[in-house]
Amino acid sequence: MEVKEILKNKGPKVWSVQSDDTIRDAITTLVKNKIGALLVFDEKDKMVGIISERDIMRECFHNAEKYASTPVHKVMTKKVIIGRPEDKSDYIMGIMTQNRVRHIPIIADGKLHGLVSIGDVVKAQLQDSQYQIQYLKDYICG
Repeated sequence: MEVKEILKNKGPKVWSVQSDDTIRDAITTLVKNKIGALLVFDEKDKMVGIISERDIMRECFHNAEKYASTPVHKVMTKKVIIGRPEDKSDYIMGIMTQNRVRHIPIIADGKLHGLVSIGDVVKAQLQDSQYQIQYLKDYICG
């Protein structure tokens, strides 16, 4: 399955924060929307990073007293791994596993198409497997 099919099922909605927002702002958005990561944009609406629950936990550990008022840009991951709509789900899963990331923005022609999580990819892989199993059962049984 290609990533564009995952996004077609999931939808293009992507939650984000501004780079100068606080960690408290990021946590509020994560919790309200029951998600694990946010894309980070600057004042010109350019994607400049991604912040995950993991990034926030590290900041809490290192700066327990003042983490909530820390700006997102000081904690976010700046080198964002991106995917393309044509990428296969197993390729994206491999990239996520190899780089120990759980979210990848999907970009084509300079435009953000969506954000896929490891959960989205695993769900797509399971659906593919179920279709293949059913096809083989039908083929074997006649």
